Amino acid sequence: MLQERSVVLIGAGNVATGLGCALHRRGIPVSQVFSRTQESARALAEKIGAEAVSSWELLRNDADLYIVSLPDEVMTREVSRIAKGREHALLVHTAGSVPMQVWEGYTARYGVLYPLQTFSKAREIDLSRVPLFIEANSPQDTLFLREWASELSEQVYEADSDQRKALHLSAVFACNFVNHLYAIADEWLESHGLPFEALLPLIDETARKVHTLSPRQAQAGPAVRHDEATIQVHLKALEGLPEWQQLYERLSRDIQDMDREKQNTLII
Repeated sequence: MLQERSVVLIGAGNVATGLGCALHRRGIPVSQVFSRTQESARALAEKIGAEAVSSWELLRNDADLYIVSLPDEVMTREVSRIAKGREHALLVHTAGSVPMQVWEGYTARYGVLYPLQTFSKAREIDLSRVPLFIEANSPQDTLFLREWASELSEQVYEADSDQRKALHLSAVFACNFVNHLYAIADEWLESHGLPFEALLPLIDETARKVHTLSPRQAQAGPAVRHDEATIQVHLKALEGLPEWQQLYERLSRDIQDMDREKQNTLII
């Protein structure tokens, strides 16, 4: 049974916290949490009933599965240290843009468990609704990883490193860049004495629309209407903020270019 498998989390950041809490809720024990600082390791370990360690020498060697959720550059730098003495176990990382082959030459069993979601320690995620993309270097471990991931999520898919990189890039556009635009909108409203909360119904409906419409079909606003008068009013309002002004203009022109491309395709 998966509940009898021993799991170690290497990392205690946002992704590790989301996965660790999900494992705990499913009754899958995490025996140890490693972080470079004892404070971070302890914060997650106390939530999920695990041992907290911050020294590589104290990292146990007898777990069945090691889930590595470290920053990409740290993961790449420490791969030999992570794998040393753990050749019997399955080692997986959770990165979107790090290839599975980063493990090659360091251990015999390895793979990837990539959750396509944004995580924050302050928010609990229902992992059952999060797509998990898996990859392993053997058919046996692919099957094991699929079975194990299916305990956490209703959506488990196989994806190779190139596909996962494409997913990660699309997520940056759909999530990180969009959230940055929220931050710009928040600052703009605050400077005019208005609350960001006023945008929440609009944000929610925009997200709901793409459940039933393609993003191109859902596009609204002055750019897709080719409403140059309104665009110029907005650009003038941003004259004191040249970076935001350039961003507004670049995004507006990109929307228009994409709309022209769509119209040309329909004509053809």
